Amino acid sequence: MRIAVSAEDARGLESVVSPHFGRCPYYVMTEVQDGQVTEVRAVQNPYYAQHSPGQVPAFIHSQGVDVMITGGMGARAIALFEQYGIEAVTGAQGTVRRALESYLGGQLRGVEPCKEDYAEHEHAASHEHAASGDGYEEDDVGRLREEMVQLRGQMAQILDRLDRLAAR
Repeated sequence: MRIAVSAEDARGLESVVSPHFGRCPYYVMTEVQDGQVTEVRAVQNPYYAQHSPGQVPAFIHSQGVDVMITGGMGARAIALFEQYGIEAVTGAQGTVRRALESYLGGQLRGVEPCKEDYAEHEHAASHEHAASGDGYEEDDVGRLREEMVQLRGQMAQILDRLDRLAAR
């Protein structure tokens, strides 16, 4: 099984998971057999600087990917992955190694499109712009806001873990 994970850098299993699959600089491609990672390689996202809707899912499909793991993605991308027969998984965070372990262990499952709430308004709006093809992803401000939302979530989880450990 070939699993791709959106990544912020090209350090393989030690790469940081990107919060958005289409706007990440790299994908870490892994081969998994019998629950074990047998091959790891980082591939540059050829559409990192700018892409039209559908280009990135088509690229992932061309790589022979069975599962796409990422922090988040829009509903349109999810639908395209379904059409390609690729399992999309959102909610990943931390390192690629951790995301893979969580997926292979059954803790990381399912897909939900990015939600529009107060903190993520720009991200949801950018998905609306994607449908019009107006080059929304040229704006790094929206991407950084999206990463900030994910980092806040990670910090909340870390603080909860610290509180539980301190209570022991």
